[in-house]
Amino acid sequence: MNFQRGKQNNDPEINLIPMIDVLLVILIFLVVTTTYSKFAELEISLPETSAEQVDKNIEKPNNIDITVSALGDYTINRVAVKSASIESLRDALMTAAKNQPDPFIIINADAKATHQSVITVMEAARLAGYNKITFTTETNNIP
Repeated sequence: MNFQRGKQNNDPEINLIPMIDVLLVILIFLVVTTTYSKFAELEISLPETSAEQVDKNIEKPNNIDITVSALGDYTINRVAVKSASIESLRDALMTAAKNQPDPFIIINADAKATHQSVITVMEAARLAGYNKITFTTETNNIP
């Protein structure tokens, strides 16, 4: 029985706006307090080889030896390159290759040579179309 005349029975309403506000605040809190994993160091596994394996696998006539000094001077097959521009290095590489298809370029850089001087040699080799590049290193022979 309905003793209240003229009043309709209203269904209760759930107001979603405050609930959305609370969820957004929780979401912002989680985003701000979450720690992201940072890579402190890059793990690199370098290939290992011995001198006997290198001598067997590399053909001597197809090599181009490039030396980079600590002052940024370049020599290609023991011939000094007058200009250190990428274009002159490219031309000198193409001359040293003597129309060999894809020669093997060996970069001998001084420990105190700048990274840019080595990158310049690599860019010159790329512009010449040579993609077989390696670096020489000194190893400590500890018995």
